[in-house]
Amino acid sequence: MNAAIEKLLNNQIKYEAQASMQYLAMASWADAKGYNGVADFFYSQSEEERVHMTKLVKFVNERSGHVIIPELDKSKHDFNTLNELFETFLKSEMFVTEQINHVIYECLKHKDYNVHNFMQWYVTEQLEEEAMARTLLDKLNIIGTDKSGHYLFDRDINAIAASQNKTQ
Repeated sequence: MNAAIEKLLNNQIKYEAQASMQYLAMASWADAKGYNGVADFFYSQSEEERVHMTKLVKFVNERSGHVIIPELDKSKHDFNTLNELFETFLKSEMFVTEQINHVIYECLKHKDYNVHNFMQWYVTEQLEEEAMARTLLDKLNIIGTDKSGHYLFDRDINAIAASQNKTQ
């Protein structure tokens, strides 16, 4: 495995792990605030990111690379509003997309088509993740500060969390 690509994949392992821990912190915040649907959604998101990380670890190992299990930065754990929570979600997904695009760029530059092909799954996944984050944030922006709207949002997001659990 090309050393530069291996380093980028190890970085991506960290980004996926960091997202998993960030979403776990977000789930915990929502749980403590009584937003059970939002909590379930972020517990599912956390698990999904952990699966993404593990998939990368296994891939690097299968290619005879050297995986470095990363130390993680402290996750943000306190939020003022649901909007702030979902803004953090969108920013996180946009960052991960940016990093995946960089891996793809470097794969093409180094003519590593095997890794490029493997990473296409992540490209598709990120399109879905960003679209969902934007849609949810748009809905919260429509609701504004209406408490009954937040209640309905929390109730309705349970359907998304349930569908995520079925696909994992």
